[in-house]
Amino acid sequence: MLAARHVVCALSGGVDSAVAALLLRRRGYQVTGVFMKNWDALEEQGVCTADRDCEDAYRVCQVLDIPFHHVSYVKEYWNDVFSDFLSEYEKGRTPNPDIVCNKHIKFKCFFDYALGNLGADAVATGHYARTSLEDEEVFQQKHVRRPEGLFRNRFEVRNAVQLLQAADSLKDQTFFLSQVSQEALRRTLFPLGGLTKGFVKKIAAENGLQHVLQRKESMGVCFVGKRNFENFILQYLQPRPGRFVSIEDGRVLGAHKGWFLFTLGQRARIGGLREPWYVAEKDGATGDVFVAPRTDHPALYRDLLRTGRVHWIAEEPPAALVRDKMMECHFRFRHQMALVPCVLTLNQDGTVWVTAVKAVRALALGQFAVFYRGGECLGSGKILRLGPSAYTLKRGQGQPAAATEGPGDGPASNPAT
Repeated sequence: MLAARHVVCALSGGVDSAVAALLLRRRGYQVTGVFMKNWDALEEQGVCTADRDCEDAYRVCQVLDIPFHHVSYVKEYWNDVFSDFLSEYEKGRTPNPDIVCNKHIKFKCFFDYALGNLGADAVATGHYARTSLEDEEVFQQKHVRRPEGLFRNRFEVRNAVQLLQAADSLKDQTFFLSQVSQEALRRTLFPLGGLTKGFVKKIAAENGLQHVLQRKESMGVCFVGKRNFENFILQYLQPRPGRFVSIEDGRVLGAHKGWFLFTLGQRARIGGLREPWYVAEKDGATGDVFVAPRTDHPALYRDLLRTGRVHWIAEEPPAALVRDKMMECHFRFRHQMALVPCVLTLNQDGTVWVTAVKAVRALALGQFAVFYRGGECLGSGKILRLGPSAYTLKRGQGQPAAATEGPGDGPASNPAT
């Protein structure tokens, strides 16, 4: 009789990963649960729930009668995720640490530990996502390291694995997996990919996992949790006082503690003003934050951006983009926002220009543009350049200089091709 396939499942202490482990157990696999500690509570003054999360994950393993392991990636998280997070904010960008964490921690550190130290045949997580492989095909995959270079050899990896959207479109988490490597996806199971959140909760309630149902959905910075953002960031970055300036007439409306604390499109809470104003542009040279008086002000909308080098998941780059240098698809830059039709233009250095069919609100530097086509997540690229807003174009030469770029992010460092 063949030995049961060994699957190592990442456990967060929440309902999704708990039910993922339960479903794997039901399928007859040998399952091991692993809890990752990625944030050290001693590093800051806020409240960290890592200890309670670990205890909840351990209780899941007790209920399911599977082995439990605890690993710490505090150093790796700081070096590869949080330092990048702070660096991006210092540049005035809006990072997404959840995407970066999946790339470097869950699907690199945890992946290597599961296969190398625990002898796993595959890994699993509680993400709502699917791949183009059936379970048995995952177990047949060989370890294939991605070759170095600008693009993969198009003939090196046959039958590349596609990352597909989950059945529950409201919970689909392919956005957060858009930087995961082909190597990791080939050996990963997503047991929740075909389920709805409601059904997952029902499974937990009927199988002795009530303790994870009582937990609130995780929010805020990946592994750090929900807290007062301004106070948290100012523990690590020095305040840089500046002005709130009306984008319409140049009036100074108030003061702030740092232009890096604001992202385009958000409401700027300006002391002494009752009416809402929204961040439209930022000037890294002066520290001014330009604000607009309405949530639908044209200064908040753009239809052009340029990414850094794109991480393509299955086909690098897609054949249509290579052939025509242009390709129609959809993109989003926030989880759960509606997909936006767009046209990609490929540059020689692997970056792309993205032209939205219709201008979208609150594009910001540092966010990831995640690309989709026909239910497949193609990959993503970090937004490093923004086109002008319709309002800026209308005003001509009256716009503030470099209002959407941080220090060192001007045209010289991101040349058009």
